[in-house]
Amino acid sequence: MLQNIMKVNELKELYEIDDSQWLEETVKLIKNHQLQELDLENLVEELEDFGREKKNAVASLLDQIIRHLLLLQYWTSESEYNSIHWQEEIYNFRTQLKRRLTTNLHNYLDSELDSIYKDALGFVKIKTQNTVDFPVECPYSLEQLLDIGWLSN
Repeated sequence: MLQNIMKVNELKELYEIDDSQWLEETVKLIKNHQLQELDLENLVEELEDFGREKKNAVASLLDQIIRHLLLLQYWTSESEYNSIHWQEEIYNFRTQLKRRLTTNLHNYLDSELDSIYKDALGFVKIKTQNTVDFPVECPYSLEQLLDIGWLSN
């Protein structure tokens, strides 16, 4: 038991010095079923952080899709020069999102769509210098936003 406590403390110290090495050692311990030697405190923190990163990544991609759809649909004075670029960006962000999306992350996006829309709306208002009348509420369903071939027109 004392030996396990020493190994946990060594692992905790390693986490502070080299988190990549800490991760390698943690994976080895898990693979070898040496669960009593795990640095559970930092492992839980890393797992929670990993979950947040995944949510932030898909929310950011959806935000970008919404921004570009809004610009494409509503910023008509710029569409002649930018519509192809905006369509390329929409396609790019959708393909990236498709690769990352799980059922859990889909549900997360569904629950956060209003908030993500408000963030995107703030961006496009600044970009267009408040010269465009964008909808206050999201005019797109999550299914439309995720549909690789759908464009509002």
